[in-house]
Amino acid sequence: MEKSQNAIFNRTELLIGNEAMNLLTQKKVIIFGIGGVGSWTAEALIRTGITNLTLVDADKIAQSNINRQVPATTLTIGAPKAEAMRNHLLTINPNANITTINTLYTASTAEQFNLGNYDYIIDAIDSLADKHLLIINATRTRGAKFYSSMGAALKIDPTRIHTGGFHSVTGCRLAAALRRRFKKTGLHPSRKFQCVYSDELLPNRGTAVTETASESPMTFNKVSTNGSLCHITAIFGMTLAGMVIKDIYMNATNPNDI
Repeated sequence: MEKSQNAIFNRTELLIGNEAMNLLTQKKVIIFGIGGVGSWTAEALIRTGITNLTLVDADKIAQSNINRQVPATTLTIGAPKAEAMRNHLLTINPNANITTINTLYTASTAEQFNLGNYDYIIDAIDSLADKHLLIINATRTRGAKFYSSMGAALKIDPTRIHTGGFHSVTGCRLAAALRRRFKKTGLHPSRKFQCVYSDELLPNRGTAVTETASESPMTFNKVSTNGSLCHITAIFGMTLAGMVIKDIYMNATNPNDI
């Protein structure tokens, strides 16, 4: 790592060591979905020392995003999420190599993504169909580690957030919907993968406020809108980042040193 970067990352390197620090600067990470979960994943990765990051999201920032998404402020409403996130991350590390792709990951766009170019693939997608497709394709990709976020809405208790293999996820409607889709389509993950999830499920107690097209430019045909809180979505996102960082650390560390 260049000397100019040491002042930013000296506390990171002090803990994880030079070898892991160098690996952080070499690994390539792609995040699908830069919302309440994905934006915090990107924040943690860049602040820790990841320098090659690709952000994928077609959405624009709405007022309703401000309560939980990193790039969402009163000054960024209407801006593309991926671009706003990139601008924010470059104020943290101006030397980071951050690519933005302003599109959805769908059956019609999947071919434009060469997932094999990345060391880590992060799924923070809301749409069930798109999430299913990414899981199928990411778990078929050799050489790339894949981590996925289950549903982070309708939750308030941070102590009920867990990590584990998808097969061990319980109490999550999104995971249950994915299992039904795997069975219905006959398309199943090619290998096991790790998730962050919570078994908590609360009802919406308030009344949803309908936003205009200018206030919420893209809804991606979501069936419903559920309440969500910053401390929950942030923990989900930080946990995904932690999975990446821990894996890099373990690959650079002698097990006898732990």
